[in-house]
Amino acid sequence: MPTVTGLQVDQAFCERLFADLLSFSRDEPGVTRAAYGAGEERAHAVMRDAGLALGLRPEVDAAGNLFLTLPGRDPDLPCWMVGSHVDTVPHGGNFDGAAGVIGGLAAVAALRQSGLVPARPVTVAVFRAEESVWFPASYIGSRAAFGLLPAEVLDLPRADSGRSLAAHMRDLGLRPEAVSGGAAHLSADRIHGFLEMHIEQGPTLDAAEIPVGLVTAISGSVRYREAACFGRYGHSGAVRRSERSDAVFALADLIAGLDAVWGELEAADRPATVTFGEVSTDPSLHAFAKIPGEVRFCLDMRSTEPAVLDAVESALADLVARIEAARGVRFALGARTGSTPARMSAGLVAALGRHADRLGLAYRTMISGAGHDTAVLAGQGVPSTMVFVRNQNGSHNPDEAMRIEDLCAAATLVAHLVAEA
Repeated sequence: MPTVTGLQVDQAFCERLFADLLSFSRDEPGVTRAAYGAGEERAHAVMRDAGLALGLRPEVDAAGNLFLTLPGRDPDLPCWMVGSHVDTVPHGGNFDGAAGVIGGLAAVAALRQSGLVPARPVTVAVFRAEESVWFPASYIGSRAAFGLLPAEVLDLPRADSGRSLAAHMRDLGLRPEAVSGGAAHLSADRIHGFLEMHIEQGPTLDAAEIPVGLVTAISGSVRYREAACFGRYGHSGAVRRSERSDAVFALADLIAGLDAVWGELEAADRPATVTFGEVSTDPSLHAFAKIPGEVRFCLDMRSTEPAVLDAVESALADLVARIEAARGVRFALGARTGSTPARMSAGLVAALGRHADRLGLAYRTMISGAGHDTAVLAGQGVPSTMVFVRNQNGSHNPDEAMRIEDLCAAATLVAHLVAEA
């Protein structure tokens, strides 16, 4: 096929859809679109209406994932799929997730505007419940789309309501029983490739003054969401150091120990992150002049390399045993959850790089420290990658920022790829 030229993404189209989302999901100081809640549901309706206006064919699966398809010249060919999610963390920003859906629709709109009909269908996917802050499970929507969601996940309570995922699905007229039974809407052999545009969630691209990044790997994780350390309460002035079982000092030892492990991995150029996102003593029992006998915490460990995750988890077990013996405390890490690292398609990264070079678009290759639905598709054998868009203020916060022209550049890159392959 001859090289496609002249595809133009409409910036006003993108701006209008972001404004539509903001109009109903503002929740000062940011925006909130809860997974399987009113905000996510309305956002799906906005994307569906935008797709219908472009002449796309809508489909909704048992879990509520939305798929909007532009027919290709040969409808029997496996499709290109682009997309992301539209749920947010509480009081988050308007761009995380939504940029990938709006960018996907904008890429399709550019194809329609040019009068170009691609060889194969192009589907814009709008996945449900990517943000695991609402339900303690990763990639709920995209896993359900492949029939991979374990039945027990349907019983998990939503963080704000306490009601089960299944109950929230039923509220929206969806079919949790089919999800529980493994009903699959997607099949890897029917997807030619998957592309997810997403704001970068760190400062790398903005600091380098580069508009887009091509992702080579997505981190997996090991998580303990409800961990605790138990010691003994005592008087702060009456118990000598050798006789204490101080839960906070014990946790401090664990934090310092894992930080040292992380430093060693970083020095060896082995990617990892370690985060203790929540730490708290019991407000009904703690006091100024009291040795803390209990501290609760959560722990999130990530890497793009399975062997690194194994090493960090082994170090965690060793540290826990040594600290328990030294401090006279007991750790209870609770349920372990996590996700598997995913390698992106080197072929897709290279193809996007060639298009970027031809279009004069500066880019760099990079890894994603955060998890994304793309990992699920890659794990199913779908050739997949992500296009990061530079972002001035991180993500999962009210100050998320993104230049619309940078998203348009990313969407233009994606539009050229799907038009020519």
